[in-house]
Amino acid sequence: MIKAILHGCNGRMGRFITEICAADDGIEIAAGIDVYDGVQNVYPVFTSITDCDIAADVIIDFTNAGAVDALMDYSVKQSIPVVICSTGLSESQLAKVQDAAGHIAVLKSANMSLGINTLLDLLKKAVDVLVPAGFDIEIVEKHHNQKLDAPSGTAIALADSMKEEIKNICGQTYDYEYDRTGRRQKRPKEEIGISSVRGGSIVGEHAVIFAGTDEEITIQHTAHSRAVFAKGAVEAAKFLAGKQAGLYDMADVIAAR
Repeated sequence: MIKAILHGCNGRMGRFITEICAADDGIEIAAGIDVYDGVQNVYPVFTSITDCDIAADVIIDFTNAGAVDALMDYSVKQSIPVVICSTGLSESQLAKVQDAAGHIAVLKSANMSLGINTLLDLLKKAVDVLVPAGFDIEIVEKHHNQKLDAPSGTAIALADSMKEEIKNICGQTYDYEYDRTGRRQKRPKEEIGISSVRGGSIVGEHAVIFAGTDEEITIQHTAHSRAVFAKGAVEAAKFLAGKQAGLYDMADVIAAR
């Protein structure tokens, strides 16, 4: 049985993960960390990770960027692998994550959904066929009106994946375009457009449009519940427990299934 520390246990995603682990015979929450301790849990909860003295095989983090520095320090000090689900990390924090991966196993992904990470692989195959044929690429992403960043980290990850594949097969470097209102010119060929929609309670939708002459292909992922991200985080934790030091991502989790 894998024992996990849940960093951000009383948040919305933390509650999802608690429920998923309770129904999974392969993993259990040994302790939780959350500044808000007004929720009854079957495991002990600490308001600061530095106070946690519970042995664990892995840490699942679903908090915010502000809590990541202390988390990384603790993980390295205790030699516990960590799954980082928090987004919006600064350049210095990303460097700290990279440094920690030299000491412990770290898994970081822009999106924890198994579906999104399968989509990343599908897009590479689509790029191989469609870009040499002259298709344009546009991404439209939609999220709820409380989301702080735009475009989403997932949209950027999708674009990065395609940009890398395009360079590999064509030797071309594509640029990103987030806003065309400030220019008056024809759409450059070597460009990936990214449009963001923020409204209501949309959980998450990412559509990648390949537009050619007289035909269009759209590959889309829709998350109907935040539970999909929690499920992916739990699968990532089960994968990461016991792994050697290094930086992993959800592609590694899918490859091991």
